[in-house]
Amino acid sequence: MTSKTLIRSAAFGAAAVSLAFAPAAQAQFGFSLGGSKKAAETTSEGCPAGKKKSIGASILGSVAGSVANRAAGKFASFVPIPEVASTLTNAIACKLDEKEQKQAAEATLAATRGNEAGEVRVGDTAEWTSGSRKDVKGKSTVVALEQAPAGNAGGNGKAKGKQVAAAGAQCITVTDVVIVNGEETTANKRMCKAPGQARYSLMA
Repeated sequence: MTSKTLIRSAAFGAAAVSLAFAPAAQAQFGFSLGGSKKAAETTSEGCPAGKKKSIGASILGSVAGSVANRAAGKFASFVPIPEVASTLTNAIACKLDEKEQKQAAEATLAATRGNEAGEVRVGDTAEWTSGSRKDVKGKSTVVALEQAPAGNAGGNGKAKGKQVAAAGAQCITVTDVVIVNGEETTANKRMCKAPGQARYSLMA
């Protein structure tokens, strides 16, 4: 038997094993050769959920690949910590580890602190660089100012599932940008503070 014949035989044998394994794998793990089941769009913390891998990707080196990705932290998804809930959106927090979330939150506070008179201006920006990972940085920039309508006398209630600013509250729009290993994520957030409050808080 020639070497070419041996190669062809081995190839056909591998294909037969894959076809025989597919139904059992589909029944046990819930995926098919044609694709994968649709994964939930977000996790319980509001972070983007990863897509399930196809059977081929799961069989061929998925364990080694996932370990390498976790080690590099390149596309990792983190859980937002409670301390930043009133400052960062999940779209930003989920990209950052706990230390970076605190840095990003501090940047937002710095950008929205205003001048000596407490006046915030469009263009006010604060930048940060990760102290825990390489190639991770971000910034917060005030992009718009507004005044809540006087008719919103309902305080910090909710209307149609959305938090409503108190009457006379000052509101701003802030753009957060984070760059993780060259991948940029941008998110706008509306923040308000009622008369007498020192800080702006994220409006849900």
